[in-house]
Amino acid sequence: MQRHTVLDTETWYRHAFLNRLQSFLLIGVMAAFLGATGWLLWGPDGVTALLLAGVVLIFLNPVASPKLVMRLYHARRLEPTQAPALYAALEELARRAGLPTTPTLYHLPSAMVNAFAVGTRRHAAIAVTDGLLRQLELREVMGVLAHEISHIRNNDMWVMGLADMFSRLTSTLSLFGQILLILNLPLIMATGAGISWSAILLLVFAPTLSALAQLGLSRTREFDADLNAVRLTGDPEGLARALAKIEQIQSSMLEHIFLPGRGIPEPSLLRTHPPTEERIRRLLELRRPPSADSLRLALPQEKMLPSGLAAPVTRRPGWHVNGLWH
Repeated sequence: MQRHTVLDTETWYRHAFLNRLQSFLLIGVMAAFLGATGWLLWGPDGVTALLLAGVVLIFLNPVASPKLVMRLYHARRLEPTQAPALYAALEELARRAGLPTTPTLYHLPSAMVNAFAVGTRRHAAIAVTDGLLRQLELREVMGVLAHEISHIRNNDMWVMGLADMFSRLTSTLSLFGQILLILNLPLIMATGAGISWSAILLLVFAPTLSALAQLGLSRTREFDADLNAVRLTGDPEGLARALAKIEQIQSSMLEHIFLPGRGIPEPSLLRTHPPTEERIRRLLELRRPPSADSLRLALPQEKMLPSGLAAPVTRRPGWHVNGLWH
């Protein structure tokens, strides 16, 4: 292990605090929309019932089985003997993150440059695409793996599952309320009863606002995973270079498939991930001159590409019968 780093801890702590505060506020906003929808339908009793149901669901909130998810993606498990360098790096990252077990590695036969994590701290898996292993350098792969380890350490899959539950419940209650309103509209018009337009607007737009809060939470968790990845590797430039390369390759690939010769505009509010430029800017803010008392992850000397892989995957990404796109 080499003693060397470029991590500005003061900036790291400032970003980490803001990310956690924003996550807390966004989850609060989603819970508030859910409670407001329940209040419109059933009054104070509805809010109380939803709060109790929410507490129960928080403890019962399931996380998808890693093996099931990988099977849906047609990913193949990589054994430590096939990818000793990858597993050695992953074990060190898991140790630094304080995980009780090392996540299992899977190879996804896709030309896309991507990686994702599923599961919990004790039972997790990380999938890396064929394109990622062939396109990125060692330093960049380490940054990506550390990012996914950070998602596992922070229980982000559970947090986003909770947010998705809030959003779905809000949408279901809103739809139920709108149906009740339509069914009772003739009676309301016949009796001349007053209508609270503000309540109707809240009922209609609560699902959309809750979904936007969910997307905002997703972006915040991505920022936090970037920060914690740098804490694990001590190398903000490695992850920054990986993000820049992934953005360039993926954009070119998707534009070639869907909009040849044109850009793909995407409103920032509708992104699940923050803009790559902003992520890179924040990462590079963490750099500082090397010092002798800090740590950087030593890169393995062997090649990162696992043994036994066939020729590079060249097929274009597409929709699969299981509903996934890769």
